[in-house]
Amino acid sequence: MPEVILEADVLEALTPFRRELRRVAPVLRRDLPWMGIGDPWAIFVSEVMLQQTSTRRVIEPWRRFLDAFPTPESCARAPLAEVLRLWSGLGFPRRAKSLQGAARVMCEKFNASVPSAIDDLLSLPGVGSYTAHAVASFAFNAPVAVLDTNVGRVVSRALANRLLRPSEAQAIATGLLPRDGVAAFNQAMLDLGAQFCTRAPRCAVCPLRRKCRFHREGGTDPAPGSAAVSRRQAPFAGSDRQVRGRLMKALHERPLTRGSLLGLVDDVNVERVEVLLDQLVQEGLIGYDGSHFALGNLGEDAR
Repeated sequence: MPEVILEADVLEALTPFRRELRRVAPVLRRDLPWMGIGDPWAIFVSEVMLQQTSTRRVIEPWRRFLDAFPTPESCARAPLAEVLRLWSGLGFPRRAKSLQGAARVMCEKFNASVPSAIDDLLSLPGVGSYTAHAVASFAFNAPVAVLDTNVGRVVSRALANRLLRPSEAQAIATGLLPRDGVAAFNQAMLDLGAQFCTRAPRCAVCPLRRKCRFHREGGTDPAPGSAAVSRRQAPFAGSDRQVRGRLMKALHERPLTRGSLLGLVDDVNVERVEVLLDQLVQEGLIGYDGSHFALGNLGEDAR
C-alpha cells in the first residue's frame, strides 16, 4: 500500500491537538473495569464483546464471563452451549463462537496465551484490524493507533474536516500518536469520541473544541461516511436478530422440539422461523438431531 502523504493543514493540526488531548485526558477518562489491569485475556474478551455492543452493556457480562472462564484454556475446554449462555444479552452470538475458537487457537499455537503480534492476533477467529490493534495497544503497550468508529469521528472532524478514506484515517490516527504513553492516548481518543465527538457531536461542551477544525471552520459534518465510522444499525425490534435471539434464549434451559420452538414465537411467520432455525444450525450456534434443537452442539462435552 503506498504511503499516505498528509496535507499541510492536517500536519499542522496534529501537535496542538495531541498536546491538548493529553492535558485533558484525566477529565475524559471513563472508569472501565478492564482498563490498566494487565491481563491480556481479560482485555481480549472485552474487545471482542465491545464489537457492535455499547460499553455499558458489556461490563456485567464481561465480569460473569471471566468468572467462568478466567483463562483461554478454560474457555477453550468449555461446551459451546455454556459459552453462549454467558454471552446472553450481548447480541451477535457468532462472536461468542469465534471467541471460543480464538481461545482454542491460542491453546494450540500460542501456549494458551493471547499473542502480542498484530499478524498473530489477526489470525484468530473473529479478530479484525480494530480488535487486533486495540489488544496490541492495551494489553501489550504496542505503539499502534486504535481506529474505531469513535476515533474515526474524531479524526475526520477535528483534524481533517472532510471525508476520509481508510488509509487517510489510519495515517492521521497514527500521526497523532505520542512517543510514550500510547495506550493511555488511545484510550483518551476513544473516551473523547464516546462522550463528546458522538454521532450528534456535543461541540459546545467538548474540551477539545478549540483544537477542532470542524468546530472552527464549520461546514457539513464529515463524520458520516468517513472511514471507520459505522452506519446506524437497522431497528432491532421485529428484526431477524431479535427473533434469532428469542430462539436461542428458549434453548438455554433444555433442548426443544421444532413444535415447541414454533409455539414460543407464534407471533412470527412460520416460514421465517424455519429459515432462521436453519441459519442457526448452519452457523453452529444450535444443534439438531432430527427431533430436538439444542444450544451449541447436542451431546457436546467439555474438552
